[in-house]
Amino acid sequence: MSETSRPQEEAVARVTGRRWGLVFHDLARLVLLGVAILVILTYGDYGITNDEEVQNVYGVKLLAFYTSFFQDGSAFNYLDLFRYGGFFDLIAAVLNLFSPLGEYETRHLLGGLVGVVGMAGAWRLGRHLGGPRVGFLALLLLLLTPAYYGHSFNNPKDAPFAAAMVWTLYYLCRVVSAFPSPPLRLVAKLGVALGVALSIRVAAVLVGPYLAVGAGLYLLGLWRETHDFSRIRISLWWLVRRLLPAAVIAYLLMGVFWPWGVMSPFNPFEALRDFSKLPINIDTLVAGIWVKATQVPRDYLPDYLLVNLPEVVLFGLLAAGGSGIAWLFSRLPKGRWFPVDTSVAEMRRAQILMVTIAAFFPIVFFIFFKPTAYNGIRHFLFVVPPLAVLSAMGIDRVWDLLARTSERLGRFFAVVLTGVLVTQTWVMAQLHPDEYVYYNMLTGGVKGAEGAYELDYWGNSLVEATKDLAEYIAMENGDKPITRVYKVAVCGHRLSAAYFFPEYMEFTKKLDDADFLVAFTQANCHRHFEGRQIISVERFGVALSVVKDRRYLKNRNK
Repeated sequence: MSETSRPQEEAVARVTGRRWGLVFHDLARLVLLGVAILVILTYGDYGITNDEEVQNVYGVKLLAFYTSFFQDGSAFNYLDLFRYGGFFDLIAAVLNLFSPLGEYETRHLLGGLVGVVGMAGAWRLGRHLGGPRVGFLALLLLLLTPAYYGHSFNNPKDAPFAAAMVWTLYYLCRVVSAFPSPPLRLVAKLGVALGVALSIRVAAVLVGPYLAVGAGLYLLGLWRETHDFSRIRISLWWLVRRLLPAAVIAYLLMGVFWPWGVMSPFNPFEALRDFSKLPINIDTLVAGIWVKATQVPRDYLPDYLLVNLPEVVLFGLLAAGGSGIAWLFSRLPKGRWFPVDTSVAEMRRAQILMVTIAAFFPIVFFIFFKPTAYNGIRHFLFVVPPLAVLSAMGIDRVWDLLARTSERLGRFFAVVLTGVLVTQTWVMAQLHPDEYVYYNMLTGGVKGAEGAYELDYWGNSLVEATKDLAEYIAMENGDKPITRVYKVAVCGHRLSAAYFFPEYMEFTKKLDDADFLVAFTQANCHRHFEGRQIISVERFGVALSVVKDRRYLKNRNK
């Protein structure tokens, strides 16, 4: 290759890269728009989970605190929910004052849209760290992670918190990239994102150590550039002053949506302490063994992540890990452990380290301290978006290496990746609206996970079973009007089924009076009661909920 042709080829590559960057940017926007439309079309398919009723009441009580001009403090002694911020629940309560939809339908629509906002955050974070293609891949990977997508609609704590945390990470990285003088507008955005996260769960205080890592690496690079301790001290003081508005904004916003959190300066620390050892000792299933939530094994969370994340995300994480190790070994012999300076490239690596810590530190913390845990990964759902971003970076690295080796290899990888993502889309479509029961092929899918891991622990499928029962009764009556009321018992959370009863169905606590039983299969709940099974809600051959006809038992007992 001649010396004159090389600059020309590099210029062509830059132009081509910019064009593809615009393509990935536009594709990401189209995907986000499409998913938002999908949420609007499907939010009504999702059931009411166990936590939603109390969270809904909590939001109403928080609203009453403000509408009573701070006189009604019932929100602060309602169960243990005062330990949680009420960002989502308070907004839902306000919307329900005006929404033409049902109370829980409004919450599900809001939750689904908040999930889309979280996907947008993963896109922006991935684009910031690795460029447009990484951003687009991060968006797709998070969208096609069923644990995140499924929880978005009816998990009023963990899913909104995950969305808020990924935006906080994004603005945190933006702020670090702008050291030593991040614009106040950017600092304010970080404060808002952090305030929202704190307004949902106090665990958002983890952002503090992440910021400390970024600031520490910046100061280390500055030291290696200048070897001037006085300048380091001045720079540290300047950073503290520059970032102080973010802390003030976050605290004020937290106070609006979590009033209990600011009623005493020690309340957030009390909540943080209580969350580390929740006094909830329910049974939870892991690898086929039922254990108490306070006595889960150290590998409980890593195990569930390993089988809950899609294979393509795991592949990307392996690729990212391999790339990181190779990079580290290439630097160590030269004594160039980062950051060697405060250049853009070095600080970008510092930001990647911050996101890596945000993804893996909670997992490591769990392994060493074993906090109370149950229902799989839902309490740690906030690590999924940064994991998706890191996975996207790993996939992008493999794609780039193959394309540099051979253009055909690069195209082949793109085709295979597209096929994998399309297959994952199909799997999620088959699971809808029970996406969150997904398990990857390391367990043999949902079928292989049956009896080994928790599936529909929140009874999301009870709404489908209830609607199928309503249709069954209507068909049984034929063209005749339904003049009697059928009594229905529920094995699961009462509201998960009863909310969807038509006028000819009535909830009963007395099993002997029940004409039908609607039951989810969690912990073999459906097998504890007699009845002729007439309906089964299944996904990939696994029953999630069933309906049993008990009328013959009533007649036999008369």
